[in-house]
Amino acid sequence: MVEPIGTRHRTMQRLRRLSGRRSARTDERAYVIEGPILLADALDAGVPVEEVVAEPDCPEDLLERAARAGATVHRTRPGALARVVDAVTPRPVAAVARFAVPSPAEAAAAAGPLALVLVGVSDPGNAGTLLRSAEAAGAGAVVFCDGSVDPYSPKCVRASAGALFRLAVVRDAPSADALAALGGAGYRTIATLARSARPYDEADLGDRVALVLGSEAHGLPGAVASLVDEAVTIPMAGRAESLNVAMAGTILCFESLRRRRHAGAGAEQPNRLDDTPLRAAGCTTR
Repeated sequence: MVEPIGTRHRTMQRLRRLSGRRSARTDERAYVIEGPILLADALDAGVPVEEVVAEPDCPEDLLERAARAGATVHRTRPGALARVVDAVTPRPVAAVARFAVPSPAEAAAAAGPLALVLVGVSDPGNAGTLLRSAEAAGAGAVVFCDGSVDPYSPKCVRASAGALFRLAVVRDAPSADALAALGGAGYRTIATLARSARPYDEADLGDRVALVLGSEAHGLPGAVASLVDEAVTIPMAGRAESLNVAMAGTILCFESLRRRRHAGAGAEQPNRLDDTPLRAAGCTTR
């Protein structure tokens, strides 16, 4: 029988370090995956998993899969992982995986019909949701710019629900470099603004679009907005100043998917909010 490792074991200390410190993730180009479902998703996506630490409740077949994929599997006692990883709800398994470091140009080459550029998006839950929505809507790349959260932070990894494993993800890119790379690859860059822009349903959000989203608190900086091809807003009927960035990004991601689906079917879709004038519908572009 393999002797369980304790919290002082080097692998447990590595889990603690990578869970808690962005600088450690940067230095090692590694991050933590928590829970059986996410670990299975990572293995399905071919993510390079180096080490796995499992409590007794972890499914054995999952550990066998990880070992076949080249991971070193360790055992630990019940409750030990809760002392070293970030999750509020303890999981019976945690793994250390490597991440790629693509350039903005490499991400643009992998983006397919849709890319996201996140500028100063600092909340890991919002960033993870945007990763999830982007991948679900057919995007191939998400670029984190100008002080955005680390996409490989534990909360962001969890919120992405596995989408992170299937996207080309860029960390810490200057927004000017990201926009130049996407523009050079033939993408139209479209900023999302809270007000004073064209309604999104009047813009072409179909194929080869890069959606540019600003921070939760301050929106998109003017210097970045000046670099994009077009700006759009989401008309609202209520009194809210703006939408949550994850919600706004999700709406636009799926509008892009809708346009592409109907273009593939040969249908014409003007999508003018049921052809009702905005003010007649009680909406304002603010």
